[in-house]
Amino acid sequence: MNRIRRFLAAGGLLVLLAALAMIAPTARAADRDTLVVGMELAYPPFEMTDTAGKPTGVSVEIATELGRYLGKKVVIQNIAFDGLIPALKTGKIDLIISSMTANEERAKSIDFSEPYLSTGLCLLLKKDSTVKTIRDLDQPDHTVAVKKGTTGHAYAGKQIKRASLLVLDKEAAAVLEVVQGKADAFIYDQMSTYQNWQKNQATTRAILEPFQKESWAVGIRKGNDDLKKKVNAFLKDFRRKGGFERLGDKYLKEQKDAFRKLGYPFYL
Repeated sequence: MNRIRRFLAAGGLLVLLAALAMIAPTARAADRDTLVVGMELAYPPFEMTDTAGKPTGVSVEIATELGRYLGKKVVIQNIAFDGLIPALKTGKIDLIISSMTANEERAKSIDFSEPYLSTGLCLLLKKDSTVKTIRDLDQPDHTVAVKKGTTGHAYAGKQIKRASLLVLDKEAAAVLEVVQGKADAFIYDQMSTYQNWQKNQATTRAILEPFQKESWAVGIRKGNDDLKKKVNAFLKDFRRKGGFERLGDKYLKEQKDAFRKLGYPFYL
């Protein structure tokens, strides 16, 4: 009988532990004093670290201002880009602020705030490339680099049928493939394409007119409607007070000026 009781007690304990494991993410997310924001700190000037290893950049400042608006302490979690949505869904983080494009595929598993930046997919090409449009790129003798988990990766997976697809974990690795002439192009967002072209003008050229327009937004866990309303209210208030314009001037003045000269709109 004692063995049976011990067995039942152990079984009950396992059930209890399993139940606690299931609610643990919710409990972490329910910490009302702290806002845990996930981002990949490898995308300057939006998400990066300073010389002391401290998070900085446009998205970090947005997160900090959001925390101040909500009266919460902000904790930044550095997570690989393709791990951000799983981290949000399991409650390891409360929000994603990581230059993430809001699209239909991602909206199946998470919610998004109102957009706060307009951009689009562009091409960084090797210098001697004759490619003029994204359609020209889809040839059997071409190699297209993309960063894993990005909308460029998603686009290429669906639309690039004949060219070889090179999927890499890091932006810098994809740029290097183009710089060295191993890849014909890198599909990435407009501002980063401009920056990478500026750094490598001797070996690359850029097509900065987006072939797919996109908007960045804050990622929010499904069902967290109260937080979504508060984030949207913050974004509206922050824009009204000139917060986005200030961040644009602080981190992206060169891009803003260059895009205006090139005739491309710049929205932040």
